[in-house]
Amino acid sequence: MNHVAKKAGASPATVKARSGLLAVLAVLAVLTGCSGTDSIIGGKSRSPQEAIRITPQDGAGDVAPDTRVEVKVPDGRLESVEVTRIEDAQQQEVRGLIAEDGLSWSPQGVSARLGLAAKYSVDVVAVDGAGHRAARHTTFTTEVPGHRFIGYFKPENRSTVGTGMIVSFAFNRPVTRRAAVQRAIRVTADPAVEIAGHWFGDKRLDFRPAAYWQPGTEVTVEVGLRDVEGAPGVYGSQRKTVRFTIGREQVSRVDSAAHTMEVRRDGQLVSSVPITAGSPTTTTYNGKMVVSEMHEVTRMDGRTVGFGGEYDIKDVPHAIRLTESGTFLHGNYWSDDDIFGSTNVSHGCIGLRDVQGGSGSTPAGWFFDRTLIGDVVEVVNSKDKKVAPDNGLGGWNMDWKRWKAGSALR
Repeated sequence: MNHVAKKAGASPATVKARSGLLAVLAVLAVLTGCSGTDSIIGGKSRSPQEAIRITPQDGAGDVAPDTRVEVKVPDGRLESVEVTRIEDAQQQEVRGLIAEDGLSWSPQGVSARLGLAAKYSVDVVAVDGAGHRAARHTTFTTEVPGHRFIGYFKPENRSTVGTGMIVSFAFNRPVTRRAAVQRAIRVTADPAVEIAGHWFGDKRLDFRPAAYWQPGTEVTVEVGLRDVEGAPGVYGSQRKTVRFTIGREQVSRVDSAAHTMEVRRDGQLVSSVPITAGSPTTTTYNGKMVVSEMHEVTRMDGRTVGFGGEYDIKDVPHAIRLTESGTFLHGNYWSDDDIFGSTNVSHGCIGLRDVQGGSGSTPAGWFFDRTLIGDVVEVVNSKDKKVAPDNGLGGWNMDWKRWKAGSALR
């Protein structure tokens, strides 16, 4: 997994591979497995892509449905492989088996054939002979017929999410007839509340109410895009209904200057957690960010996003994605305990104390176990600008008047 290089006060570039890292170069230089190019699997010099090899490659598009998903390691063994169809009406697992020698995974049965117009995620954890773990997360999309378009969307059907959840559609082709497409997507709530759509460019449409959802709200998304003309000669292919529930309210406020995170549940202070945020040269964004992904373990490698060999940590525990460009809140086991609550040392992420392998008894594990997709983390008092509304599910950083002005329905 990757982070995004930032200069002080500058925003990071968007990248396909998504991740973040909290690290200090001086610390990483003395930690085995946290820097340099050595793979944890066998100790030979390999690139991150070679250590865990996944086919199709990360970010691949228009993948043919008869393409065979494969996961391989050159040595060591695979611990777990999860291949899932995501951002659809319902998640669907691609069933498969790890070979007896532990070096490969392949799909089995009818699930070996991929669906058309689908998005898949692949999550892999591998272990070497010494018990060291490495992880990799990739995504790819399959072919959509040339005269059709599709919207990949969040959240998942039947999920329970936090009060900051934003319904977000990412279209595989540019939409020029925005009003027709927006009119074909109906988002309603019980109890009722006004919900408006906002376009970010011609390939993304988000929906939210004026303020955070009320806990217990039932939200219904009716997608009636089939045969709707989104651009000249290009028609939608989806007709489905998605429902999700708003859970309890949890908003966490990170004070970068005070090095603390106050966790509030339904308005009441639950805990004040010591943190470390972005260093003076790689600051953390200010603003409201919404949890969009959670990984118990993931890999963060600076070489893929402009940090050179500054870090390569293969088993970052309790990783919670906050922005598309790479801001994470995650566990940190490689820094001294006394930095938490006192010093900002990260490459733009928010770090909580953890142990290698992760533990539910550490601050990072405690927070991870109490977090939902859709929860809000707000950063204040950082010397960076406010996160952009289209960076992840950052739409809460735009006032209601401006949000409604981005609708195609007048």
